[in-house]
Amino acid sequence: MRRRCHSALLSLAMCAASQATIIGAQPRPSFTLDQVTAYPFPAELTAAATGARVAWTFNERGARNLWVAEGPTWSPKKLTSWDADEGQELVHLSLSSDGKWIAFARGGDHGSNFDGLQPVNPAELPGGTKLQLWVVPFEGGAPRAIADGDAPQVSPRGDRLVYEKDGQLWVSPLDGSTAPRRLFTARGSNSGAVWSPDGSRVAFVSSRGDHAFVGVFTDDATPIRWIAPSTARDGDPQWSPDGTRLVFIRRPGAGGAPDSLLAQRHQPWGIWVADVAAATAQRIWQAPATVRGSYPGETALMWSSRRRIVYQSYEDGWPHLYSIAERGGVPLLLTAGRFQVESARPSADGASVLYAANAGPDANDIDRRHVFSVPVDKAEPRLLTPGVGLEFTPVPTGDGRTLAYLSATAQRPPLPALMPIAGGPGKLLGDDRLPSTFPAAQLVTPRAVLLRAADGVEVHAQLFETPGGATKKPAVVYVHGGPQRQMLLGWHPLDYYANGYAMNQYLASRGFVVLSVNYRLGTHYGYEFHRAVNAGAQGAAEYRDIKAAGEWLKEQPNVDAARIGIFGGSYGGFLTALALGRDSDLWAAGVDTHGVHDFTRAGSGAGRALASAAGSAGRMEPIPDFDAAMKLAWQSSPASSVGTWRSPVLLIHGDDDRNVRFSETVDLVQRLTARKVDFEELVIPDDTHHFMRHANQRRVNEAAAEYLQRKLMPPVLK
Repeated sequence: MRRRCHSALLSLAMCAASQATIIGAQPRPSFTLDQVTAYPFPAELTAAATGARVAWTFNERGARNLWVAEGPTWSPKKLTSWDADEGQELVHLSLSSDGKWIAFARGGDHGSNFDGLQPVNPAELPGGTKLQLWVVPFEGGAPRAIADGDAPQVSPRGDRLVYEKDGQLWVSPLDGSTAPRRLFTARGSNSGAVWSPDGSRVAFVSSRGDHAFVGVFTDDATPIRWIAPSTARDGDPQWSPDGTRLVFIRRPGAGGAPDSLLAQRHQPWGIWVADVAAATAQRIWQAPATVRGSYPGETALMWSSRRRIVYQSYEDGWPHLYSIAERGGVPLLLTAGRFQVESARPSADGASVLYAANAGPDANDIDRRHVFSVPVDKAEPRLLTPGVGLEFTPVPTGDGRTLAYLSATAQRPPLPALMPIAGGPGKLLGDDRLPSTFPAAQLVTPRAVLLRAADGVEVHAQLFETPGGATKKPAVVYVHGGPQRQMLLGWHPLDYYANGYAMNQYLASRGFVVLSVNYRLGTHYGYEFHRAVNAGAQGAAEYRDIKAAGEWLKEQPNVDAARIGIFGGSYGGFLTALALGRDSDLWAAGVDTHGVHDFTRAGSGAGRALASAAGSAGRMEPIPDFDAAMKLAWQSSPASSVGTWRSPVLLIHGDDDRNVRFSETVDLVQRLTARKVDFEELVIPDDTHHFMRHANQRRVNEAAAEYLQRKLMPPVLK
């Protein structure tokens, strides 16, 4: 999901609702929307456990294919030939240890909130589509469909793979010589398979509703071994290097007395180590009982080669890496500082951890990414990729000599890259796939902006502007989705937001001043920003950051205050709709792409939580603040502000959306119609939240850009 110069900070005036600090940019000519969105997009970068072999996927205008490269020449080679824009993902790449085979899944919508493993057919293929497992030799040859299923994991022995299908684990020979079969029979939904280092056993998680077990499968003649079963929810098992133990996460099971829906509270979790032969386990660490110490979701749990276990925790206010002796003790904070660690993985020898972080010597590195390495037993991080570029997803090759990662700049989209682990010049892979018409030289470098919302919260943003043109320009605020995301001072490593970055560049080239806002609830600015109080369905405090952005633009001498618009998708669509409903005097027009419009509906994330709570509202033990939570969720929803909505809006939605239900837009259309609000709509049949087909994403981009230009650009005098 993808350079070297420094800019000085320049101070701008403080306005009533915000204050800002900005960096300068150079003038650039214009280009077409097709040109700026025709880039190849890499994902799924991975490497074999031995040798010097890497693999990744490229999405080239909807044609998704598997690519590989091998040292020492590292010449990229295309392994598959799916050259039609069919909207079929390639995910879960798994190389055999010797690098001779690659298994992967094709199909589905793996970024979804529900129905992600159901087939996706945005190309309207009459025969339909499937979510299937495929294998292909690294050296080349025809890929072979093995079975319907997902999440393949190749055995370290290189002879078979285990995968998920219908909530169970299945196994197949890697060469497809015999039919796949169910690995074992067990209750629950079984997933998360992890091979033991010698390939003789599989650890997995059996989810059983209010609790979950970690299990170990050996063979058809040996009963499944459940590891210290309890009423807790166990997960994320990882093997010790010698294969005799497992480390896993334990959280409390569901249940207990009804608690507040509005109050922030600690979510307990701990790290347990098990003796596999005895099926016993003991806790080696328990998270501090603070709100910051709550279960972070991503724990980066791994067992190092130096008898230490590495994990990620938010307990000091930032998501950092810690290590602890395998038998317990005092944890060691490995990555101290005001930044967030992501994409952590062990080095080839297991003695250190590679990770990406929004850190570095430049003040603006907080809005970039660089790759670091840190020993598992010393708090001595080392910056591997300095500069003003962006580097993500570090992957070491099996021989420990080379670091693979994704590299981007403000002008160049992400591409796979390599550099010696010991240091030295890097090498891009597949840069010849970037079309000659891609307008890299014409793209502006976004400028760092600091806003201050009305309640004092500091908010980072990026300003896109092509110098010249009208004295007073129209402006738009871009609102990312998530909301657990961060837009950057360059191309984004996720394809959805890379498209947003391209749109910002295009609108700037067309004469707009574009401000992309990293509002509260986003990541990489600390716990209090990420888990902001009174936000989301509990008050929508994050809208203050969006409003501050609009008011800041209104005060800029080069902005036409009467022509400020707003656009965004998903959670950005929610905030766009909320802005248009609450402050039509500020926002002249907007584009709401698949936004959430009513938090009290069961289709939204907050709505599902409230619906679940509503199911228990009639119990003898009532939820103490259920009515207050429902009222606040409604007041936080755009639907509650339709009465004051006057600004025109374009609504865009795919009707196979598996993140935000299409009914959210169907409902809003009825409300806007009743209030005689000026709206237009673009519906994409059978595509999802992520617009799997490039042709559909192109339609969405063109419609949004045309609408904003039509509504906000002053008419051309003839």
